Amino acid sequence: MRVITGMYRGRTINTVKDLSVRPATERVRQTIFNMLANRMEFEGARVLDLFAGSGSLGLEALSRGAVHATFVEQGSDAVEYIERNVRAFRCEERTEILEMDAMRYLDSTQGQFDLVFADPPYSFEPTALIPEIICDKGIVRPGGYLVVEHAGEVTLHTTSSYTAGPTKKFGRTIVTFFQPTTGRIPAP
Repeated sequence: MRVITGMYRGRTINTVKDLSVRPATERVRQTIFNMLANRMEFEGARVLDLFAGSGSLGLEALSRGAVHATFVEQGSDAVEYIERNVRAFRCEERTEILEMDAMRYLDSTQGQFDLVFADPPYSFEPTALIPEIICDKGIVRPGGYLVVEHAGEVTLHTTSSYTAGPTKKFGRTIVTFFQPTTGRIPAP
């Protein structure tokens, strides 16, 4: 797997070899980033990569000019690969790697990001709660985006906290974009 474009273009992103991590394929990443490029500026963006796996989404954002990426991953093997990738790309000063449960991170963070990626395992039951938690807490800044990769069985709709859509389907994988409702005050 390689970085698609930007300053790290063509660099290899290493990942665990077993099926415990389902990295975003190049085709999925290409589509996500093409769609985002028409909606936001990567230069100077702060990025959160939840359920980060190999860190491919956060690394792609850094390659395109994001100023900082926070990677949250609970699997120690996957965290080792994120650390290796970050060292290989020499972007340690632009990253934070946290080995912890993503939902615990969301409960405790006061951080705000321009772009949030969430790629939970397909079997992760609280997937449908992720957009509401992130948008209600103000984790995505106004004008920012949340991108969730999920299985087709998970249904995500627009609410008073966020607008859902567009949605793209890649076989069993579905990618849904979310934007917080403007003017909403984050919950305390």
